Amino acid sequence: MPNTPPDLSENDANFLQRLRPSRLILPVVIGLGVVAFLFYRSYQPGELAPLQNASWGWLLVALLVLAARDLGYIYRIRHIAEGALSWRQALDVIMIWEFASCVLPSGQGGTAAAPFILEKEGIPLGKGLAYIMVTALLDNLYYVLMVPLVVLIAGAGLYPHEALETGFVATLRVAFGVSYIFVTLYAGLMLYAIFVNPRSVRRLMVRLFSLPILRRWRRKAYKHGQEMVRASVQLRGNGPRYWWHAAASTAFVWTARYAIIGCLIAAFVPMSTGTFLFIFARNITYKVILLIAITPGGAGIAEGAFPTFFGSFIGTATMTSFLVLLYRVVTYYLYLVLGMVFLPRWVARVFGKRPAKAATA
Repeated sequence: MPNTPPDLSENDANFLQRLRPSRLILPVVIGLGVVAFLFYRSYQPGELAPLQNASWGWLLVALLVLAARDLGYIYRIRHIAEGALSWRQALDVIMIWEFASCVLPSGQGGTAAAPFILEKEGIPLGKGLAYIMVTALLDNLYYVLMVPLVVLIAGAGLYPHEALETGFVATLRVAFGVSYIFVTLYAGLMLYAIFVNPRSVRRLMVRLFSLPILRRWRRKAYKHGQEMVRASVQLRGNGPRYWWHAAASTAFVWTARYAIIGCLIAAFVPMSTGTFLFIFARNITYKVILLIAITPGGAGIAEGAFPTFFGSFIGTATMTSFLVLLYRVVTYYLYLVLGMVFLPRWVARVFGKRPAKAATA
């Protein structure tokens, strides 16, 4: 646990409390427990033979894709923040952001913590909220634009018919369709709110959440509407170059994020370009499952659903269990470790400035 300065505000203390190391125990136990169960249920002697013939080229590509993704995130947040962050600060922001995504429930994720992180880097809360809204808007637009493409690539194969009963596939298809409609509407609402008329959207949200069934979330809806108004004021003056670089970096990082599973599988199983694209397409459906996971970082859900979506591309159940573990190591446990390295240094840097400021006041 980082050495916590004694003069923290209540919000600061609550934030650090939510990222305390003890919160790592549950997701790690759940995730590794599911992997252990998969190995226990599936292990057959000799089925790990493909490990001896692993393609080091593809493993290197997988590592490069991971590194490129993180570098893309660092560039994106620095660009979206209009250069207010140094490269060192941008690196810290992304590492703490990823760590928060691993520790907090999937419904909250690192995005909920991001405005706080940016504020501690010296970016006013209003601006920080605007920048986070840009990332959320672009992330949603990537999803909205990519789904029709992957449907064209995979067709009915977007869903794992070979591993699920027809009824469950139908349920998954409905969930995927509903999530797509919701994300599309939300992205459209954000576009209208930021660039056209944010105050009318705020009024609409308040009226909608004044309904008896939604009234408990009215205060949050009003707050979110206020954030949209502030974001609109902050962002309207940015020219085409700003939006082009932000959009291109978003497409880059999400394409890398969706490609990593195909790279890992290709390291152990011969794969054609068509199969790689098919895996990329199915990964988008897989992520819908993770969006509704209630565990921190999707622990247990991600491991349990992986064989259903990708087992048919791997071959044996034992190798599938191994790839579940490898995938989670490089996309989840790695960021837990990096977070434990970066968090104490970040806390010392951003909170350690306070005594000096107080002494000069």
